[in-house]
Amino acid sequence: MNVNQSAPPVPPFGQPQPIYPGYHQSGYGGQPGSTAPPTPYGAYNGPVPGYQQTPPQGMSRAPPSSGAPASTTQAPCAQPTYGQFGQGDVQNGPSSTVQMQRLPGSQPFGSPLAPVVSQPAVLQPYGPPPTSAQVTTQLAGMQISGAVAPAPPTSGLGYGPPTSLASASGSFPNSGLYGSYPQGQAPPIGQAQGYLGVQTPQRSAPSQASSFTPPASGGPRMPSVTGPLLPGQGFGGPPVSQPNHVSSPSPQALPPGTQMTGPPGPPPPMHSPQQPGYQLQQNGSFGPARGPQPNYGSPYPGAATFGSQPGPPQPLPPKRLDPDAIPSPQLNELPPQQKTRHRIDPDAIPSPIQVIEDDRNNRGTEPFVTGVRGQVPPLVTTNFLVKDQGNASPRYIRCTSYNIPCTSDMAKQAQVPLAAVIKPLARLPPEEASPYVVDHGESGPLRCNRCKAYMCPFMQFIEGGRRFQCCFCSCINDVPPQYFQHLDHTGKRVDAYDRPELSLGSYEFLATVDYCKNNKFPSPPAFIFMIDVSYNAIRTGLVRLLCEELKSLLDFLPREGGAEESAIRVGFVTYNKVLHFYNVKSSLAQPQMMVVSDVADMFVPLLDGFLVNVNESRAVITSLLDQIPEMFADTRETETVFAPVIQAGMEALKAAECAGKLFLFHTSLPMAEAPGKLKNRDDRKLINTDKEKTLFQPQTGAYQTLAKECVAQGCCVDLFLFPNQYVDVATLSVVPQLTGGSVYKYACFQVENDQERFLSDLRRDVQKVVGFDAVMRVRTSTGIRAVDFFGAFYMSNTTDVELAGLDGDKTVTVEFKHDDRLNEESGALLQCALLYTSCAGQRRLRIHNLALNCCTQLADLYRNCETDTLINYMAKFAYRGVLSNPVKAVRDTLITQCAQILACYRKNCASPSSAGQLILPECMKLLPVYLNCVLKSDVLQPGAEVTTDDRAYVRQLVTSMDVAETNVFFYPRLLPLTKSPIESTTEPPAVRASEERLSNGDVYLLENGLNLFLWVGASVQQGVVQSLFSVSSFSQITSGLSVLPVLDNPLSKKVRDLIDSLRAQRSRYMKLIVVKQEDKLEMLFKHFLVEDKSLSGGASYVDFLCHMHKEIRQLLS
Repeated sequence: MNVNQSAPPVPPFGQPQPIYPGYHQSGYGGQPGSTAPPTPYGAYNGPVPGYQQTPPQGMSRAPPSSGAPASTTQAPCAQPTYGQFGQGDVQNGPSSTVQMQRLPGSQPFGSPLAPVVSQPAVLQPYGPPPTSAQVTTQLAGMQISGAVAPAPPTSGLGYGPPTSLASASGSFPNSGLYGSYPQGQAPPIGQAQGYLGVQTPQRSAPSQASSFTPPASGGPRMPSVTGPLLPGQGFGGPPVSQPNHVSSPSPQALPPGTQMTGPPGPPPPMHSPQQPGYQLQQNGSFGPARGPQPNYGSPYPGAATFGSQPGPPQPLPPKRLDPDAIPSPQLNELPPQQKTRHRIDPDAIPSPIQVIEDDRNNRGTEPFVTGVRGQVPPLVTTNFLVKDQGNASPRYIRCTSYNIPCTSDMAKQAQVPLAAVIKPLARLPPEEASPYVVDHGESGPLRCNRCKAYMCPFMQFIEGGRRFQCCFCSCINDVPPQYFQHLDHTGKRVDAYDRPELSLGSYEFLATVDYCKNNKFPSPPAFIFMIDVSYNAIRTGLVRLLCEELKSLLDFLPREGGAEESAIRVGFVTYNKVLHFYNVKSSLAQPQMMVVSDVADMFVPLLDGFLVNVNESRAVITSLLDQIPEMFADTRETETVFAPVIQAGMEALKAAECAGKLFLFHTSLPMAEAPGKLKNRDDRKLINTDKEKTLFQPQTGAYQTLAKECVAQGCCVDLFLFPNQYVDVATLSVVPQLTGGSVYKYACFQVENDQERFLSDLRRDVQKVVGFDAVMRVRTSTGIRAVDFFGAFYMSNTTDVELAGLDGDKTVTVEFKHDDRLNEESGALLQCALLYTSCAGQRRLRIHNLALNCCTQLADLYRNCETDTLINYMAKFAYRGVLSNPVKAVRDTLITQCAQILACYRKNCASPSSAGQLILPECMKLLPVYLNCVLKSDVLQPGAEVTTDDRAYVRQLVTSMDVAETNVFFYPRLLPLTKSPIESTTEPPAVRASEERLSNGDVYLLENGLNLFLWVGASVQQGVVQSLFSVSSFSQITSGLSVLPVLDNPLSKKVRDLIDSLRAQRSRYMKLIVVKQEDKLEMLFKHFLVEDKSLSGGASYVDFLCHMHKEIRQLLS
């Protein structure tokens, strides 16, 4: 089946149209006037060096397909179609009084053709296939007029905006986002009108491209208006007081500034008289009729009313198409500045929810067997079982592409980063076995003599099994006599399936003494709890709460397999501007305290009795934890130190000759006279300037030096922060970040509100399995090598990732580059080897192997990419970039790279088609929506309420997130709670993260891995309010509530169970916040509706897609 067949000629709908009163042009490339937030996109132009600018000498053939041939038969008229024109045709403009007759699709019009994207009927789960004529009509939605001048190449790819256009940060007078036009002058075609014909095949479809026709804004730019705005035209979107989706007043009650000329009636037709007209749809949008969304059977009863000024009730339209996608408001309900808000029907562009749903249905039922090289795994959002048959599970390694280009030229052309997100100690579901531990005794694991790669399933045994050829460097090695085994008729060892290292992708070796520091086996690790006892910590009740919790928590220290008790020893320190060490030796009746006030020259005043076994010293420890809150109850000391505390913990571990972890509980900026003293340097005026990067950099180099010493000792630091004001997270998080630790932040901590979140995080952090004193190395087969690493670790050379501690939540992201040509036959291999000390003090090697395919055709690369992993890599790349580049330059780099990836696909892999179409690779159709979420994130585009500390906190958090965490963090899940049957035990199907999808008669849960909101619509049924909150009306619900009452009814139980199950899936406890519609907290909630325009100036999904299309066309022209 060809994805892009040429279509019978159809009438074009791209002619210039008269400007509509109050047309709000939105887009990129200029800064709106003073009242609007700055636009996020500067001017881009021109390809990058290495980019093909000559027209291709012949297109590469369309991807092969195993699907049924495209059907050209007519669908029966009575059947509803999904995402195509429905029974009523669609008109390109408001309905005029005379209904025009549509010309047949076969009538020639002499205009360039847009391709048809068709697909086999079997893959349309939501209705029969469209007729050929329907698809044609839909996709021929736009022809572009106005030539686009070829763009000069940029000066180079590093950070920084391309040099060929003046930066668009200068302001254009009164320009809307796309720039407005003088009255009576039409915008260039495609800059305003046109609609998007979309056909996105399912993920499993053989077809490989999704194409649509957004308004391409590539035509010549019109002069910006210097006179007054057009009636009702806003600056950069509707004002905050009237949110985007206000159900607007009727024409009699127009908003101020709207001029009514003559009686309200149908607006003038927006198409020229000879143009065939499409009637307005029932949902008021001008695009293909909207098909039903997945998972919802019954029609949605009425349009939601959002915003602060609900208008008079509108009569219900005769029939609504979509139950859940709340359609665009009726045209005659809208005030002028909103009439053309949706130039594109949001349902016609790729939906993350749909892609996730399809993947679950197609790939969630069968186990994922890893025996075949280069298989793309199911999405991270799909629940699936893994069967290890020679390649590491995707829970351990995920790649941006599973088919990598054979040459570096091809890789440069595509610009798809080649990276792997590796989670070496990932926790597995109970149904999957942990890696086997292999013990080779004194001789240790078998390795290649030249490159030191470990024995794995890809090694080739030769000469009857007496030697083996290394699959990484091709060196021939002798097999030691004790490891010898005969080969079968296929050349495989006869014991291959008895040995994990010859048959599995992941396994562990017991390390010999040669793999240990100073050639002696390590002691079991230790945990040291270091508690801030300054005035702030005592006043909030934190110290008392923590000491109470530790009494029971110490029984749950991590232990090996079947061990009776944990081998980990514990110690205690309290501090303000001096340090207090405690001797809790089991032979003492009472703990003894020793004070070190010379913080400039830190030492540990006692060795014996500081680190103890919990069970032996239980009575003394309990006595100490009872006494600490009393001892400091009347403190007036507000100053704290910080670096000396870490130094003390590290010295204690050094003296005990063991690795371990420090748990620091800290409340304020360390301003006391001591090493590592900090000053308050918070300055919001630096945002959007070249000095903004200093906000992310540490104030002093002292902490890097300290971190380096900690790593050498195997001392990992976990930091719990409880700030009431600025504490310089960027500096305080340096040591946790470089030692493989974690940072937890509880701003304005109050015991009654935050106790559950803090204790839950603490319990999980203390109990989780950790590898100590670890070193990780990634080896690759000849042709590629690891060149760059992202995550929470330290590197003293270019190859070894050093981790004082590594837990099951942390990932290391590795980027690969070519250093030679790869071979399609042999593919490419990765081996990740992690050497670490287990919780019991055992030295181990964990090995993960993965084989990838190599390709000489770009189409094969694009067919095997993983967008979620790509976004994980791009976010980490950008978040590291802000340390040394202006934030705007980082954003520009991301947009340019994304445009290049998609332009390369369009140029080399897609069938020739009209420039007015945006064609996306099937695997990457969500790249624009996800990338826009990264660009709008707090680190790259902070709103006014986001603090410098918040940005630094999120920046370091994302650095070691895995793919599932970045997926939900950047595109939150929005779950309607009252639509699915109460008795259903499965998670309700999600809806898209946009305000349009909220119905004010419903209740929704939104989660992003860190936050959890329960949004309650203003018209929710009284029974639902009673069942969930035990109050009788919406007005009595407490806004900001963080705990749902435990009520004995099915709905309450279902919602509480759902919240518990969401929390169990995430590595941090998500605190619940109840948000009522139109309450002040709703602004915070709306920040997470990432498909909408953000208050900080971030583009909506639709606008960003148009912008992306413009970028791609500039690169191709």
